[in-house]
Amino acid sequence: MPFRTRPGQPRDLLALIEGELRERLADAVDAVSLEVMVRRRRNQGLSEPIADNEGDREEFTAGVRTFLERLRADLLPALSADQRTKAAEAASRAGADPLAHLMAAQVALARELPDYWQRFEAVRLAFTGECAG
Repeated sequence: MPFRTRPGQPRDLLALIEGELRERLADAVDAVSLEVMVRRRRNQGLSEPIADNEGDREEFTAGVRTFLERLRADLLPALSADQRTKAAEAASRAGADPLAHLMAAQVALARELPDYWQRFEAVRLAFTGECAG
C-alpha cells in the first residue's frame, strides 16, 4: 500500500519528513524574528510591523538571518566532528543563498540531535531576551 500524501508533497517518506521538518523549523525561526520585532517596537513605543511594508520585510529577513547565525554559533561548539560535517554538507547542498545555507544546516542538526528543539528553545529565550529590549 503506498504512503498517502497531500497533493504536491513527495511520496518518499524520508523526503516528506525532511520537508515537514524544514517547514516546522522555518515557522519557528520566523516566529522568533517576528517576536523580537514586535517586542522591540512596543518597548520603543513604535507601531507594529506591517507584512507588506518593504522596510519591515527587510528588518524581518535580517532578524531571521541574525537568529539563524546565533543558533549556529551557540550549537556548533557542542557538536561532534561528525555532526559538524553533516551540517556543513547539508549547507553546501543548499545553493548560493546564505539563508538557505543556514536553514539547511539547522534542518540537518534537527535530524541529528535528539534534543535539538530543547537547544533551539534555550537559544531562542536568550536571543529574544537580548534583542527585544
